[in-house]
Amino acid sequence: MALTREQMAQRVARELKDGYYVNLGIGIPTLVANYVPADMDVMLQSENGLLGMGEFPTEATIDADMINAGKQTVTARRGASIFDSAQSFAMIRGGHVDLTVLGAFEVDVEGNIASWMIPGKLVKGMGGAMDLVAGADNIIVTMTHASKDGESKLLPKCSLPLTGAGCIRKVLTDLAYLEIENGAFILRETAPGVSVEEIIEKTAGKLIVPDDVKEMTF
Repeated sequence: MALTREQMAQRVARELKDGYYVNLGIGIPTLVANYVPADMDVMLQSENGLLGMGEFPTEATIDADMINAGKQTVTARRGASIFDSAQSFAMIRGGHVDLTVLGAFEVDVEGNIASWMIPGKLVKGMGGAMDLVAGADNIIVTMTHASKDGESKLLPKCSLPLTGAGCIRKVLTDLAYLEIENGAFILRETAPGVSVEEIIEKTAGKLIVPDDVKEMTF
């Protein structure tokens, strides 16, 4: 069975390490804030100017002025700092973010990512994605493995305008966790109940299946 959005966020949260500064992109990545281990000190950054983002608010804690880059209301944890977006992007461009979690439309075997525009559709702009993929060495892309029409999003070559080239090494989909090495997707983990055969069928780019593929546990 495919992972839910919450399970995908929970799996990504396992990549966090104590002391990390982490940027969460729009969509599924924002849910990672709800799964930071209680015994771990992680500072979540939003490029609109918040360092120390907390969990999503309840009705009792909501503050309409406290928002993330996707204009969702968020909370600020103890020790948080608020500053202008220029300082926030200086932090990103300076390589001070330890982990970036992004959504995407497509990723290919060369580590290219397309995440900001579908030709013919109205978009607000690229946002901070181009800076994030250029300024971070450790990036995890999280997205569905295939489109609603069943078309693979893990491709031999991206067909949409690129956000960044050769920058992606880790991909978590609703079916699997994969790494990108030497022009291929390497299958590392399968979602519970998802067969390797289904992942092969829905991966258009070159896929290598090692002998020690694990099944995720939750």
